Amino acid sequence: MDADGRWRILRLHVEDQVPLAVLARNHGIGLRTLERWHARYRAAGLEGLGRTMRADAGGHHLPAELIALIEGLGLARPRPSVAAIHRAVAKVCAGQGWPIPSYAVVWSIIGALDPGMVTLALEGPASYRDKYELALRRAADRPNAMWQADHTLLDILLVGTDGKPVRPWLTVVIDDCSRAVCGYSVFMDAPSSMQTALALRQAIWHKPDPGWPMCGIPDVLYVDHGSDFTSDHLTHTAIDLHIRLIHSAVARPQGRGKIERFFGTVNTELLAALPGHLTGGRPWPTPELSLAELDAAIRSFVADYNDRPHSELGTSPRTAWIAEGWLPRMPDSLEDLDGLLLTVARPRTVRRDGIHFQGLRYISPTLSGFVGRAVVIRYDPRDITEVRVFDHDDFLCRAVDQAHHGEQVSLKEIQAARNARRRALRQGINERIAVLADHSAAPAPRPPRPQTSPASKLKVYQEDLS
Repeated sequence: MDADGRWRILRLHVEDQVPLAVLARNHGIGLRTLERWHARYRAAGLEGLGRTMRADAGGHHLPAELIALIEGLGLARPRPSVAAIHRAVAKVCAGQGWPIPSYAVVWSIIGALDPGMVTLALEGPASYRDKYELALRRAADRPNAMWQADHTLLDILLVGTDGKPVRPWLTVVIDDCSRAVCGYSVFMDAPSSMQTALALRQAIWHKPDPGWPMCGIPDVLYVDHGSDFTSDHLTHTAIDLHIRLIHSAVARPQGRGKIERFFGTVNTELLAALPGHLTGGRPWPTPELSLAELDAAIRSFVADYNDRPHSELGTSPRTAWIAEGWLPRMPDSLEDLDGLLLTVARPRTVRRDGIHFQGLRYISPTLSGFVGRAVVIRYDPRDITEVRVFDHDDFLCRAVDQAHHGEQVSLKEIQAARNARRRALRQGINERIAVLADHSAAPAPRPPRPQTSPASKLKVYQEDLS
């Protein structure tokens, strides 16, 4: 009986003055028991009516060495079953003359082990770290103090350039203080330093959309140990832009929870409503969207995400980033930023009709004074209708391809068209070879070569022939 049940009986004596002997007869409880309850109530109040634990509760009258043996077997890797541990303990007890504990006692000793100790012993330090180590949640104290950048493979199928289904990747740059998405890049191929550079370029420079004000150079860029994040190019770019580059510990995702949470939001809120979304346990759907259509959907989602209230901030990321008004640190010009971030650089020689690259021809009036000279071009793989021309480290001009002026042609489209043309030519060659094999006569056999005696290896001198 709990404390409440004891009080319901005892209050009849305390408040209604019912004798304890009458309560004992009516409730079938011993008189001495009621007297003890009453004495405990008078000494400690209602708390005195609760059950008191025995002083030796939870202990065992077993030798300390035996208890240590049971605990050691419970921490062995791989851990045997409790039944196997009980059998092993019984054999040891028989040899040492110790009392043999019951199965329940062995089970209780193993169950009382520290969960952290069990995890460390059976699952290793990595699992213990993820479950029990104290984690420090970093939080930047102002916008642009720290940015996070990471990639994720999206759970959606798109129509690739060759018509086949393909899963795209997403690179995101997020501000740690305000949770505002500062820039992103969505692409088909595996993550690379170029995609990271494009996402950082969008994050740092001014956006055409006035509702997306996030820009500037961060003080710290927090990334993982991906090959693109540890590349020499990103390291040199961080030095030139005065960005402190910090890499998270290997195989330890702690500290990247904010950007991982955004990836989860994209998957559950945006991708789940788009055609081609991948769900576990179901066959792959038929892709319908192109990369450009997904890019437009993500851009719209980012705008909505930055303007809606955040559960931890109590305000929208956009409002938190603007704060009370401040001036972000900016590069001198977009050309200077491109010279650092756009890693695709190709040496070219200026010809009389312009610069030739990927089958296109780029011209600019500025190039008239550089005919015959070697230059370096830098380009955006998403739009190669325009290139930036550098003389060593000095920016010269922008050169455009007149045949596609006003259009947007990506490098992947050029490569896809080139591959399609090569396949068409190869198919034509194979068809003609097949026709030739069907209609041409079999080649006439070659006449046999005259049989000649093998040349003697013995040297013959002229005087031997005379």
